[in-house]
Amino acid sequence: MLKYRKGLSDMPAYDVAERDWRLKLNANEAPTSLPPLVEERVISRLSRVAFNRYPNQEMADIIAQVASNYSLREEQIFFGNGSSEIIEKLFFAFGGSGRSIVYPEPSFSMYRIYVKTADANGVPVGLEEDYSLDREKFVRAVRESKASLAVICTPNNPTGNLISLSDIEYIAQNVDCALLVDEAYLEFAGEDASAVPLLKKYPHLIVARTFSKAYGLAAARVGYMMADASIVEMTKKAFMPYHLNVLSLVTADIVYQMRDEFQPRIYMLRDECRRVSETLKGFPGLTVYPSCTNFILLKYAKAVELNEYLTELGIGVRSFGSAPRLENCLRVSLGTREENDVWMKEVKRFIEEKG
Repeated sequence: MLKYRKGLSDMPAYDVAERDWRLKLNANEAPTSLPPLVEERVISRLSRVAFNRYPNQEMADIIAQVASNYSLREEQIFFGNGSSEIIEKLFFAFGGSGRSIVYPEPSFSMYRIYVKTADANGVPVGLEEDYSLDREKFVRAVRESKASLAVICTPNNPTGNLISLSDIEYIAQNVDCALLVDEAYLEFAGEDASAVPLLKKYPHLIVARTFSKAYGLAAARVGYMMADASIVEMTKKAFMPYHLNVLSLVTADIVYQMRDEFQPRIYMLRDECRRVSETLKGFPGLTVYPSCTNFILLKYAKAVELNEYLTELGIGVRSFGSAPRLENCLRVSLGTREENDVWMKEVKRFIEEKG
């Protein structure tokens, strides 16, 4: 008989199975691929890759870029396969039997899974009715559980709301464990909302970022962490050698060099978020939550039926079904203006017909 690790059969799996959607709006991906000029540079650089060599200088190059941009030391930066891998390794580094990890709920669904893989005790802190974070309640949970790691997601996925810098600093001031700020969607909210400037003040603070959202590199799987050099050094021990491939590294290096090329698209998505939100607020029975991201959370009494209707039309959105605190909620990633008009038209038609 095969003897798997205890508890593995009870582990939830993150479902990534997909279909050929007419409109794919379920994964918070960028609606378009790389800007033409960036794509040209990437293809040119990839043509010079030495496929017979392990990654080395490529990691150093991209680290140097990020460090220079944020006025950090290179020892404070480390890259992984998306911010998801960074977060998973941080859970592993600070977790373990008898350790507690505190995180908000609802938030990124993988936190709960990473807690289990880290063999740690998960301590979810419920968000308020409007999905805001009660900083006092969060700090209290960290202290009472004697947590080794606390996690904040801002802007939060799937609710879309921002946690203020003052709240983040308050939490940093009042907890003595590692504090991870997951900023996967930060570019849509603007750099002024980032916790990066607080790194110099709080050595137990960690910031995680990704290239998958604002920079449209979901296929390449590139993310990074910024933290005190001692945290980076210890967390690196959880990664395999050569864990990030050269193709992803050189692509990310070019994209970061040319990140200004992405700003018009980021501004477009911000504008679309406002336009779409205002339009949807006029639909009867539909609750539209404020968003600082490239997606919008909706609540509707017949959300499950609406999701089925959209699925039949080949429009893929994220349905949360009866998930706690997300009952009857749908998360819709923003597409192009034309795509958004299509799915909003179908939502309006369904509401008018079904009530």
